[in-house]
Amino acid sequence: MAEAVALTVSAALNLAKDTLRAYPLRIVGEISGFKPHSTYRAFYFQLKDESSVMEVTLWRNVYSDTGVELKDGMIVELSGHFDVYPARGSMSFIPRHIKVAGEGDLRAQIAALANKLKNEGLMDEARKKSLPWLPERIGVITSANGAAIHDVLRTLARRYPLAEVLFFGTLVEGHGAAKGIVTALKAADSHAPDVILLVRGGGSFEDLLPFSDEEVARTIAACETPVVTGVGHEPDYSIADMVADVRASTPTAAAETVVPARDELEALLAGHLAQMIIPLDQFNLRVDALQQRLEQALPGKLEKNALHIEALLVRLEQAIPGRLARDEMALGNLTERFRGVGSRMLERPRTQLTHRGAQLEALSPLKVLGRGYAAVFDSKTHSVVDSIHKVTSGEQLTVQVADGSIFTIVERTAGVACEESLDEHFAQN
Repeated sequence: MAEAVALTVSAALNLAKDTLRAYPLRIVGEISGFKPHSTYRAFYFQLKDESSVMEVTLWRNVYSDTGVELKDGMIVELSGHFDVYPARGSMSFIPRHIKVAGEGDLRAQIAALANKLKNEGLMDEARKKSLPWLPERIGVITSANGAAIHDVLRTLARRYPLAEVLFFGTLVEGHGAAKGIVTALKAADSHAPDVILLVRGGGSFEDLLPFSDEEVARTIAACETPVVTGVGHEPDYSIADMVADVRASTPTAAAETVVPARDELEALLAGHLAQMIIPLDQFNLRVDALQQRLEQALPGKLEKNALHIEALLVRLEQAIPGRLARDEMALGNLTERFRGVGSRMLERPRTQLTHRGAQLEALSPLKVLGRGYAAVFDSKTHSVVDSIHKVTSGEQLTVQVADGSIFTIVERTAGVACEESLDEHFAQN
């Protein structure tokens, strides 16, 4: 046996590196230590089984393209090769593709989620909204790079070019697709289109997983706008299809579901037009029949009406003079009665007015002044002076008599003696 050539550490590790990279492997194991929010260009975690653990280096672009959302405890199948890092003397597995192992378990989880949402009533037909017959605005949610958007636009343009299409682009598979679909659904619903199409082309079971996400399903159910799904091909069925108001098998079928075909509209309009023409023809026939009956009956009817009108005119000419004479006589009688009643009605108030006038004249202060009396007022305050105690010597007073006022100044005042002289004055006069 030839003696092995001695190698340096670097040469040995590089030899191991080249040897391992030449053998592609498929390895199944449980994920451990995965950090989904890593800021590095790669994700570093372990893949383990009951007795062994190996390091895994997953490049970020591979993770995005594979369409699987990794979590600790998930059983996956990694396709790739080992690589050696000579500087550290470490070895790591480099995946090129990831597939969820035990697809039956994953389908069981989706079935359990579907049953949970069904028990909550999210799949009840009574909850689902009906589609508008002729939508004016149609929201479309899918990938901007996929074939689905082109299928939908071609179908809408061919069948119903009158509709306005609002496009909301998002990822429809891979890491972050579920959150993107939720965001797009909320944005589309806020623009209040008449209907929303949530579509994508066919793919593997893993590719369609975002459409069985719980948050996606609940967002569809919460939309005010009717949602139509067209996810994958005919056999594909996601939870989004179960919750949506209408499920179509493909994106093209979804577009056909929400709008009528142009030829269908033309046939419908032609049918309505035919239904309108038949009653119109019947109406024209009835008008012709009535016109004939009117022409036949008109001469005799006019003659009868003319005789009747002439008789009415004669009666009216005879009735007017007699009616006017009776009304004139009745008006004369009413006039005489009113004059007699009016005189008697005014007699009593006139007597009462004369009596009240005499009473007012007797009580008038001017009448008293006319008999020789006078009223004395304080010139400053204009108050009545009815006592000698309200004035002082030198104070100016106003004396009101029947035909005017006298302005005087108090020289002195006197009591009872003055009253006696006043009595003598009235006695002499």
